Amino acid sequence: MTWFVSLAPAVVRSRAATLLLASAALVAVGCKKPAAPTRPPVAVTVATSARGAAPYIVTANGLVEPQQSVALQSQVGGVLLAVHFREGDEVQQGQLLFTIDRRPYEAALRQAEAVLARDVAQAENAKRDSARFAALVQKDYVTRAQADQSAANATALAAVVDADRAAVANARFNLDNATIRAPIAGKTGSLLVRAGNLVRPGAVPPLVVINQIRPILVRFSVPEREFPQVQRYAGQGALPVRALHSANDSQPIVGQLSFVDNGVDTTTGTVTLKGRFANDDRRLWPGQFVRVELELFSDSSAVLVPSQAVQAGQDGTFVFTVDAKGAAVMKPVVAGRQVGNQTVIEQGLDAGERVVTDGQGKLAPGSKVSIKAAGGAATAAPAKQGGTP
Repeated sequence: MTWFVSLAPAVVRSRAATLLLASAALVAVGCKKPAAPTRPPVAVTVATSARGAAPYIVTANGLVEPQQSVALQSQVGGVLLAVHFREGDEVQQGQLLFTIDRRPYEAALRQAEAVLARDVAQAENAKRDSARFAALVQKDYVTRAQADQSAANATALAAVVDADRAAVANARFNLDNATIRAPIAGKTGSLLVRAGNLVRPGAVPPLVVINQIRPILVRFSVPEREFPQVQRYAGQGALPVRALHSANDSQPIVGQLSFVDNGVDTTTGTVTLKGRFANDDRRLWPGQFVRVELELFSDSSAVLVPSQAVQAGQDGTFVFTVDAKGAAVMKPVVAGRQVGNQTVIEQGLDAGERVVTDGQGKLAPGSKVSIKAAGGAATAAPAKQGGTP
């Protein structure tokens, strides 16, 4: 009995100690801070900066104009007998276009030639009389007054002959102009008169308008601030000009700068230029509006990145790059001109760096990134060979 009573307190003390240890362990666990959650990598698209050709291009809107345009009018009047082309035809220089009734002009020419022949005969006779009177006055067979009168008659008839020759030339000119030929090669427009109509010299509207479309011109204007560069490089040789029917035109038409205006338009602050195009395929047409690209020079070793990689911030422009550890690095850069869908980086970036082109809005300096594959799946950014572990 005594043994049983003495053993009970020991058991109680042992259980109490166990409870104390368990409580202490629970308190310790409750006081420990939970681990911070790990942020997942940001899925981004990247491209590699590279060196390449970066032409300096001035863009503008242009208007296509004919090299020459002639509003053809008749120089003589009469009935239009024939039209020798169809409206819209392309004609060659010197090609016969219209025939006006020639008969009145043929008769006028014959009359002028007859008058000339008569007056030539009279003038020759007066010239012989003048010579005879000059000899007779030396022998006092005629008076000096008679000799002078004969000489005056001869001079007057010589002048009449000159006038007659001019009349013949004018009659022949009118006859020649009864047939109207193309003064230039080009494309004819709408025919404004028909056979049987009576035409008059210099009448409005003209008979037809001919536009020379091969070659053809494109007129455009550039800002005054670009003019010094245009002057500088235009003096070094012919500058290429490209005409595009739209911004997405994959087949630009190539020509050369042919004209620089001699002054700045004070109302617009621009300078007018013209490009000349062979236009053998007739893709350019008078009156069209086109997009013009004037290439001044080309930098063959510029650092280029996709334009969407360049971001604007409060402190200027920057790009995100991916370093060897697969982390985002924000780099301030000096962005230059755009070349198509790429931008020239003048300072702050080297060729061969991986730049982020999509997903920048979720990035911060040091963010881990995963690179989207072509199909859209993201994979962890691989470290570059030789990078710091």
